[in-house]
Amino acid sequence: MSSDPAPTPTDAELARADAHSARNYHPLPVVLETASGAWARGVDGIDYLDMLAGYSALNFGHRHPRLVGAVERQLGRLTLTSRAFQHSVFADFCEAVSGLCGKDAVLPMNTGAEAVETALKLARRWGYDVKGVEPDRAEIITFDGNFHGRTIAIVGFSTDPDAHDGFGPYPPGFRTVPYGDIAAVAAAVTANTVAILLEPIQGEAGVLVPPDGFLAAVRALCDEHGILMLADEIQSGLGRTGETFACDHEQVVPDVYILGKALGGGILPVSVVAADWSVMGVIGPGQHGSTFGGNPLACVVGTEVVRMLESGEFQRRSRELGEYMHSLLAALPVAAVAQVRGRGLWAGVELAAGQPSARIICERLLARRVLAKDAHEGTIRLAPPLVIERGEIAWAVEQLADSLREER
Repeated sequence: MSSDPAPTPTDAELARADAHSARNYHPLPVVLETASGAWARGVDGIDYLDMLAGYSALNFGHRHPRLVGAVERQLGRLTLTSRAFQHSVFADFCEAVSGLCGKDAVLPMNTGAEAVETALKLARRWGYDVKGVEPDRAEIITFDGNFHGRTIAIVGFSTDPDAHDGFGPYPPGFRTVPYGDIAAVAAAVTANTVAILLEPIQGEAGVLVPPDGFLAAVRALCDEHGILMLADEIQSGLGRTGETFACDHEQVVPDVYILGKALGGGILPVSVVAADWSVMGVIGPGQHGSTFGGNPLACVVGTEVVRMLESGEFQRRSRELGEYMHSLLAALPVAAVAQVRGRGLWAGVELAAGQPSARIICERLLARRVLAKDAHEGTIRLAPPLVIERGEIAWAVEQLADSLREER
């Protein structure tokens, strides 16, 4: 008779998924079944505090009643028309999101990567039609450490070997410079430069905050040379950093906002590109589109997200609770933690030399009922839902401290 322990429900579900799923992810060994607010329950019956929030897609927590209610009401009415026809909630969505961004118009898509690709096409077309760059000569400046998605064009200018290597050849027209180095940005500008694409805070790179004044300096450089500033606020936007947009910390308004993740409320993939007509007007019928982009379900949840942000409650919670979270993280032992970065309810905890990998620490956190994720080998990424409570943050950081003290 075998002395091996009986398989758990989690083990069985993990084995089933592994048998028929591509290996493009290496998830932590947990299978979630239900969730509400900042907590998720696994098939093992254990409740876990979600300190990742779907990479900021769940800014408002799991199954927020206002967002679920908006989608449920629309489910009984109309779910899809394609963009071949107009529908009754499309105008509300476009007005709400363009108003939030202070822009004239939005172009709805689905995923973040689609929105980034849309912004790249928009910038190139603007460069040819408005700036007068010669055909097929447009250049866009990007930054090392970037993460804008995983399409062929986007991974072509990624500096992450896992994302980049083995998928070429790549489209030309991108110049990548060190993040936060305004001198390097200025040196990369040519007469063919049409745009600078940046994350106001780099998430996948480990929650890297650029030097003070960097965003404002990029804005000034764009103004000086007639270049579009494209701000990828897919992870950093919609309250995550304590302001509506991370660019707001330097009172910077980009030419193009790229939004996703939290815009869908953790329910649907919803993304947009927002710009004034001086930029958006270069795209005409048949030149870009999406069957599901701007569908009725996406529109009602996106509109409700904007309405929830209008009071400033979630931005305030992120700002105040973020200060509290960062104060607790700053007290972690220096022998274990080299640096804590971030803004609002977003932090990258960089482990000190000689510590176990961030993956191992996240596995220890999982055993303590906390869900977190490693960013590369040495940084733990924390981005709890904005509905999290003060006591829950304290408990999560306590579990992190215990995980760092655990014997190897």
